[in-house]
Amino acid sequence: MKESLNILTIGNSFADSAVRAIVPLVNAVGKKLHISKANFGGCELRRHWGYISAEINDPVNCRIYPGTQLSNILSGTPWDIVTIQQASHESWRRETFQPYAQNIVDFIKKHAPKAEVVIQQTWAYRADHPKFQKDSEWGISQEEMYKLLTGNYKNLSSELGNLRILPTGYAVQLARKEQSVKFKPMTPEDTAKLTYPDIPPQSGALVGRDYYEKDLDSGEFVLKTDRIHLNGRGEYLQAMVWFGMLYECDVRNINYVPENIGKADAAFLRDIAARAIEKAQNIPDFC
Repeated sequence: MKESLNILTIGNSFADSAVRAIVPLVNAVGKKLHISKANFGGCELRRHWGYISAEINDPVNCRIYPGTQLSNILSGTPWDIVTIQQASHESWRRETFQPYAQNIVDFIKKHAPKAEVVIQQTWAYRADHPKFQKDSEWGISQEEMYKLLTGNYKNLSSELGNLRILPTGYAVQLARKEQSVKFKPMTPEDTAKLTYPDIPPQSGALVGRDYYEKDLDSGEFVLKTDRIHLNGRGEYLQAMVWFGMLYECDVRNINYVPENIGKADAAFLRDIAARAIEKAQNIPDFC
């Protein structure tokens, strides 16, 4: 097992959750980690490349990344790992990956030549996301989103020289399949009958959460739904995938369990993470 790592993420909120979840895990097992973010919410590969291009074209004045330039972030620390990923909403469209990913990797190698570039495989949205409705502009299901994004990440890895893939998306999909309690979304009609503070059932969910926000105009609480980002269970699973793969250890042997995860569920999620890591370079298109 590695004792210490320097990790930089160039991504979006799907990398933010990894940073948020892995730090307490690393601290709990007594290892060392310096991790920094060059992330923007919803940021696609093409937008990251656009920001980098602006920096290249105006190296004196351009300061798009947090307080500085990405070139300075890359060269200022001896990074062991730099992660990249596609934004989730474009992850299932192959034409959105290149040439942006190759350009970004070339830029990373120029300014951090000793760093290993690793790709994070993102995940499919919760099954009740509106984009999965038959009459939506996407017209695909959760399973189809997973299949398409998985193929795209595997293809990207090959195009970029067989880069390692953090199989977060596979771990999420595998957990969805194998957990004893499956997530069952409420119908819109039943959801509309809920009143504050009641929320739809969350059992079996790894992605998304339902919560209330007070409307500033009416002063009433309104039910909101996130069907995209990992919840506490999902973030624990993501942290185990990242830790197990990057620190090179079997996470089944880790005893760290945060307050928001039950002991048995944590053991299940650690096993899923370990099995996903075993398939990291040959991620199945279906679960």
